Amino acid sequence: MMLNRGASLFRRYEGNPILTPRNWPYPANSVFNPGAAQVDGEALLLVRVEDMRGFSHLTVARSWDGRTNWVVDPEPTLEPEPNIREEQWGLEDPRIVFLEDEGKYAVTYVSFSQGGPLISLALTEDFRRFERRGPLLPPEDKDASLFPKRFGGRFALIHRPIIRGEAHIWISFSPDLKYWGEHRVLLPVRAGWWDCHKVGLGPQPMETSEGWLVIYHGVRRTASGNLYRLGLALLDLEDPCKVIRRSQEWVFSPKEAYELIGDVPGVVFSCGTIVDEETNELRMYYGAADTSVALAVADMDEVIDYITHC
Repeated sequence: MMLNRGASLFRRYEGNPILTPRNWPYPANSVFNPGAAQVDGEALLLVRVEDMRGFSHLTVARSWDGRTNWVVDPEPTLEPEPNIREEQWGLEDPRIVFLEDEGKYAVTYVSFSQGGPLISLALTEDFRRFERRGPLLPPEDKDASLFPKRFGGRFALIHRPIIRGEAHIWISFSPDLKYWGEHRVLLPVRAGWWDCHKVGLGPQPMETSEGWLVIYHGVRRTASGNLYRLGLALLDLEDPCKVIRRSQEWVFSPKEAYELIGDVPGVVFSCGTIVDEETNELRMYYGAADTSVALAVADMDEVIDYITHC
């Protein structure tokens, strides 16, 4: 056992939080849970923005170094369509992957309405124009990302349905991004552990030489509410249904004031990462207390060495 080693993998950026409602060009209650991608040499965050009604939409912020001097779109980038019932109460928690065969970015996000949360898909080439593909699976479902590659000609989706009150991480497959099947549990909750009540995907799965690296959140109910922390898993490169490794301990948890004080205290929730291929730096962007956006960095080699020895 390597107790506490995982807690030193990620280092918080000294300029945290990197984005707050004060950075926004229009009124916002909170900004958090961004999807992330490297686009045209820039770090691009697709940020969840909650307005003063409690409804969310998505807005792009860009930075050349991924840390400072963020330029935020002057208006919402992707907001609910009035004639789409599934989006009546807003859009939440995007994940971004680049689909190589299609030459487009795929954005999976949560559409929220009276019918419950469900996973929707939009495709884009430039993060200005979006082709909505609509809901992929029925509610209640959240925390979803496609893989950037196909497996045996099929798309794969990690997601988190709620079934009989159980909140495990699942994986499903599709030939066309429309019809989904071969559903199975990928990462279950672990009774008694730090991830005993709910688990859900964090950022998009990342391809490494050792397997698909997955950062996930685990929830434990406490006397003061739900506590969100992050763990790691490694999936087989050719068959992502195979879990090679899973961390016993969490590797990132709420510690700083901006993570412990906010609209939802005690939450670190990541939807996006960027890997710098030159420096091998893993940048993890996360929502802090459902109020602001923060950044933590790690050395990818150290992360892979850790998870392969779990």
